[in-house]
Amino acid sequence: MRHRTPETTGEHAPVPTDRTADVIVVGAGPTGLLLAGDLAVAGLRVTLLERRAPGISNLTRAMAVHARTLEQLDARDLADELVATGHPLSHLQLFAAAEMKPYRLPSRFPFVLITPQYEVERLLERRAQKAGVTFRYGARVTGLDQDADGVDVRVQEEDGAATTYRAAYLVGTDGVHSTVRKALGLPFPGRTVVDSVVLADVRLDERPTMPLIANATDDAFALIGAFGDGWYRVIGWDQHRRVPEDTPVEPDEIREYMRLALGSDYGMHDVRWTSRFHSDERQVPRYRVGRAFVAGDAAHVHSPAGGQGMNTGLQDAANLSWKLAAVLRGDAPDSLLDSYHAERHPVGKMVLRSSGAVIRLAQLRSRPQRVLRATLARLLNSVPPLADRAMMTISGVGIAYPAGRGAHPLAGKRAPDLRLAGGTRLHEALRGGAFVLVTPEGEKVPGDETVPEAVGAAGAADAPAPGPRLVRAAWDSDRRTALLVRPDGYIAWATDATDPDVRAESLHGALVRWTGAGRAAARTAARP
Repeated sequence: MRHRTPETTGEHAPVPTDRTADVIVVGAGPTGLLLAGDLAVAGLRVTLLERRAPGISNLTRAMAVHARTLEQLDARDLADELVATGHPLSHLQLFAAAEMKPYRLPSRFPFVLITPQYEVERLLERRAQKAGVTFRYGARVTGLDQDADGVDVRVQEEDGAATTYRAAYLVGTDGVHSTVRKALGLPFPGRTVVDSVVLADVRLDERPTMPLIANATDDAFALIGAFGDGWYRVIGWDQHRRVPEDTPVEPDEIREYMRLALGSDYGMHDVRWTSRFHSDERQVPRYRVGRAFVAGDAAHVHSPAGGQGMNTGLQDAANLSWKLAAVLRGDAPDSLLDSYHAERHPVGKMVLRSSGAVIRLAQLRSRPQRVLRATLARLLNSVPPLADRAMMTISGVGIAYPAGRGAHPLAGKRAPDLRLAGGTRLHEALRGGAFVLVTPEGEKVPGDETVPEAVGAAGAADAPAPGPRLVRAAWDSDRRTALLVRPDGYIAWATDATDPDVRAESLHGALVRWTGAGRAAARTAARP
């Protein structure tokens, strides 16, 4: 049974309207679009509020899509299409000497994809619309109130009318200047780390030695990334040049940063888009306040170093969406939603540290400091495990969540794209938004008989929403480990037990805890 908000339940409840929903998402950037699409695929009613008018493009600062994000998009059948829009980079060069090697990542996507943010948004928006998300453009949130049963969101519509929307839960994905965050009274501590950063999309007469290069000198920094279609993204700044953000970006300014940091402007011409902004490092202390949440840039902002901002927000959405769906469908208690902050806040903090370390290396000015930077670069190149660990962190592939005392060593870790019996992959089995249980071929699962409506088979992910809660799959090998993989691709539970009774009891407990199988059976038995 699908949860309904107080306005849409009860004997005398009014008929649902376009102002009531299970979840309201504020902000139609990548984070909000992925979250809203996931919830709609799960069979929930979702309203997405966006203050921009229809047809107005979002500012496209982000350009890097990392391996873990591509894995998440693969689990939504979007990755291959996105890869076709951009330029996969298997090598990265930083500070003239340090070479990062994404091709060594243990992933189906061993590269960094350079593609404009609007390509990510285009695919996610299409998916959300197809799944039935209600879009409200030109809707500016002016305030909100919570009670024990839901959230009221006050909105000024495009025509100036004041409207109130109601939902069981609210998620603010409305960026660094988040109205939701401010309405919740959440502080946003941190500081500005770089002033007057310039971004531009340009053409070059000379091709750089690598598809992505970055370097810093005494005061200047510049990065060039190839989109693969003849256009390049340039990011640069000079610590001596601090001007208001509304100061136009001139081509000669871009050329100067490139020459100072990279030794050449590579024959830059045809500037098609520019932006000037400052870079902050900030994070809210809490990702949840009652029935409201913040995600993406509304919860954390980082320096552009490492290209982790958009990727971290998309991972926030993937973590929160299945938990909201489980609670709203009655498969899990509300307390599951607390794990969103517990799991994602440390990741946001880690990204602040890692991107901050790179930006501070770029800002080293004295000769001894620059010698230290060069030494660190050589160390990274000469110790492959160190470079691999750095790339695992930046890409998100190495991120894991705490699993608790006594858990299997695999619990909390990212599940690789396993090959499954029948020629399918794990990411394909995840495409319906369900848990995936991987066991040896023919292993009996407790609850199969009592909750048949909650169990599907690998390959059944295209079933109409809300779809199965659990997809069954078997190893394409003789491996005996049993795995329960969360909808966001992390391992919830695993066992190597060989005793059939011990194995069955452990599996039953995992299914009850994670998929609500026992609760679903109890609800079915209790119906008159």
